[in-house]
Amino acid sequence: MAQPQLIAPPPRSTPAEIGTSGRRRPLPADLLRQASRRLETLSLLMAALYVVGWSLDRLAMRAMSDTDLRWLRLGWDDAILAANAVVSVALFLYSRKSKRDPGFILDLGLVYLVLTALGLGLLIHWQGAPADMPANPMISWVGVVILIFAAIVPSTPVKTLVAGLVAASMNPLAMVFVRAMGRWDFGPTSRAFLMHYPDFLLAGVAVVIAGVVTGLGRQVASAREMGSYQLGDMIGQGGMGEVYKATHRMFARPAAIKLIRGDVIAAGDGEAARLAVKRFRREAEAAANLRSPHTVALYDFGVTEDRTLYFVMELLEGMDLQTLVEHHGPLSASRAIHIIRQVCDSLEEAHACGLVHRDIKPANIHVGRVGLQYDFVKVLDFGLVKSVASENLEQSHATAAGLTPGSPAYMSPEALVGETLDGRADLYGVGCVAYYLITGKLVFEADTMVKIIAKHLRSEPIPPSQRGPLHVPPALDRLVLACLAKRPQDRPAGAGQLARELAAIDAGPWDEAQAREWWRVNVEDRH
Repeated sequence: MAQPQLIAPPPRSTPAEIGTSGRRRPLPADLLRQASRRLETLSLLMAALYVVGWSLDRLAMRAMSDTDLRWLRLGWDDAILAANAVVSVALFLYSRKSKRDPGFILDLGLVYLVLTALGLGLLIHWQGAPADMPANPMISWVGVVILIFAAIVPSTPVKTLVAGLVAASMNPLAMVFVRAMGRWDFGPTSRAFLMHYPDFLLAGVAVVIAGVVTGLGRQVASAREMGSYQLGDMIGQGGMGEVYKATHRMFARPAAIKLIRGDVIAAGDGEAARLAVKRFRREAEAAANLRSPHTVALYDFGVTEDRTLYFVMELLEGMDLQTLVEHHGPLSASRAIHIIRQVCDSLEEAHACGLVHRDIKPANIHVGRVGLQYDFVKVLDFGLVKSVASENLEQSHATAAGLTPGSPAYMSPEALVGETLDGRADLYGVGCVAYYLITGKLVFEADTMVKIIAKHLRSEPIPPSQRGPLHVPPALDRLVLACLAKRPQDRPAGAGQLARELAAIDAGPWDEAQAREWWRVNVEDRH
């Protein structure tokens, strides 16, 4: 791997620089999906308005005619309204399918705009008007709907203009149809267009609105470029920042980019921020050189001008251990041992290189599929917490509580009091993780984080075999408690020794075939 470097953000593109072929930058896929969901909501709202409006109209007719039964009779206007409602419901149901292309849904929304305008035009003019009533210019509901769609359905200026003009034409077309039915003789056809010329002007305004909306979306796309990577959908969010899917612009290699907010680096500007970035770079370089297959691969890293840190990592399939236990319950002893041994493989190399993770917890351990292997573990965020955390105890507690929620529940006593750490601090975290995997509970539980920290400092843990619903072999019980010893010297000497002691425990089989079947039944068959 090439030596990682701090990469400056790309310069902002001018309109002439967008794309090498003169094409405009496409909107990000997640923004298109959000727009399609807004269209979905709008179509459902329109259907509801049609039904509610028709019902209220019937109730009003009944209240105003005690003996007249006209309110029971249905006419062509009722059929038009029902057709509009059916089209709205159809679009809502069609767009709810998760695999629909959002770009196609938004194009379909423009067709829906035209059909809605036609229905509204017919409803407005169906009753006709007295022969002597002049066709004065007016802004109709069709013009209002055109503006609403311009703000909700982002599209190109040409598509927006064409759809807007066609939709505005539905009013004159409806008037011509009503005249052909003998319901309103308004005179020459030109009057129909003159009466609704304000709607055509609003179609032009819609182009401006759509241009602003799509322009903002393209600015988001530009801002999401990190070095050689283009950010895509957000796949996670936490106290430090967000995680996005990303693609290398030359190699099309999928990756994940973790963004760390600038205020995490240092509270203020100046020397503190400079030292924090220097420490981040040093430890990110060390983490990038780790080669254990159970350590997440770090492709690149950098700091942008606004002091946002970013890590470019391999994109993983699966879930973290926190999610695994929350959704599927405690693990068997054999499976927990299988997972923890892989964690030890990652930590053993890191400790040999002088790196201490400092934030071993279920949310930082990923399990999933790599190639044809299942239940394959990847340890995340090496060097990250140490790079951005303060060295003094008061700020360390604030960092743990504010940036990595829940971390104190997995921190060693020496980390909680601000002592110098070595790899045995990570083994305490491994013991907490193993305890959580086989019991589904934290080692210490309390109603406040301060009480949890106090228990880690003073209280002895209850053996996991007494708290979990599954069988825990006595040897595993003893080994987990050894990892949770208050004094580092009372814990296993290193991650390699811990892995060997785990391998010696007779907890029953957990092999590749079992892992593959578990993921097939519980994850793959449900998607």
